[in-house]
Amino acid sequence: MFVSDATVLHADLDAFYASVEQRDDPWLRAKPIVVGGGVVLAASYEAKAHGIVTAMSGRAARALCPGLISVPPRMEAYAQASRDVFAIFDRTTPIVEGISIDEAFLDVSGLGRIAGRPVDIAARLRRTVAEEVGLPITVGVARTKFLAKVASGVAKPDGLLLVPPHAELEFLHPLPVERLWGVGKVTAAKLHAHGLRTVADVAAHSESDLVSLLGRTAGRHLHALAIGHDPRPVRHRRRSSMGAQHALGRGPHSIESVGETLQLLVDRVGRRMRRAGRLGRTVVLRMRFADYTRATRSHTLPGATARTDLLSAAAHDLLEQTRPLIAERGLTLIGIAVTNLVGEGVEQLELPFDEPVEAAGDSTGDTRTQHRAVDRHALDAVLDDLHSRYGAGAVTSAALLGRDHRPGVPLLPDGPET
Repeated sequence: MFVSDATVLHADLDAFYASVEQRDDPWLRAKPIVVGGGVVLAASYEAKAHGIVTAMSGRAARALCPGLISVPPRMEAYAQASRDVFAIFDRTTPIVEGISIDEAFLDVSGLGRIAGRPVDIAARLRRTVAEEVGLPITVGVARTKFLAKVASGVAKPDGLLLVPPHAELEFLHPLPVERLWGVGKVTAAKLHAHGLRTVADVAAHSESDLVSLLGRTAGRHLHALAIGHDPRPVRHRRRSSMGAQHALGRGPHSIESVGETLQLLVDRVGRRMRRAGRLGRTVVLRMRFADYTRATRSHTLPGATARTDLLSAAAHDLLEQTRPLIAERGLTLIGIAVTNLVGEGVEQLELPFDEPVEAAGDSTGDTRTQHRAVDRHALDAVLDDLHSRYGAGAVTSAALLGRDHRPGVPLLPDGPET
């Protein structure tokens, strides 16, 4: 194999949540279904044929398809399916770069003698996922990550597409500008307003022209992609974050109810971090508003931790800071993520500089912070054990009584990482 060969695979599960539902309930197969009621979390391809898309309101979706079937989300089922698929990825190649719970890049260079051509590896991967997990998956094969991702998008659903190195621009240039990585509605509108509708149109302009139109970063980025340049390698990286989110639906939501939902998410993420043996420093609050715009706020803690109380305090401080914005724009989704993850065993103990000065001769003051930390770690461990045995709602705070404690969906499969 040579570096110039098409050895990058982009594997993307098709209509992931909806496909899991159709796999587990044969009655739902070949029917238009959506996961979620107030807001569409996922739509089957039968539903997408009616124009239904993710994040659409349930009411709008039903207007487009009167026979639409809505099913409640089963987050643990999706998480398990993701873990099963990623296990197959890891058996295929040691270099897997997870992008989300349902997609990843795989580098299969160097596997020619033991596994065959990249396109054969991709075909075998699709068969294995279908046979072992029961889900359809689309794979794009190309020389670069960008082209592999575009190829999988073009090949959907349940397809396989190879972009030969000698035909990259022939494949890429007729596609609409929306296929360029990073082009959303706003950027697409700017490009359309200047007569740029295909990738070829973008490639025909100089980098300086695109920088003038879109700004330095976006202009240089799109110019490089339009001419097929993407030097980024596939990297087997340690997870950089763990998170969970919850769709609230449209309508008014009190800040108290949002805070309760946020606490449930913090509890879930904290348990997952401890189970995976990870600590994190930065807490990120993610929000989607009623106009479908998004915003994030973050806070970096003094040290890495997996303690629920510390993560919770940071998350609720961020929520309080955004209270005016939420009141003004409405909230349809809230999420929490912990980033800057490290492995257990590297937690930095803090000296109790903020402790009150003790009376002369009292030697216990300098250990109080450490005792509280040990007590909290022990409490988290006991609660984790109870939750694993009897469910997340078995023991909870009074404020969360009666709330749905079913698990949220991780950004990527959990588990110890090497």
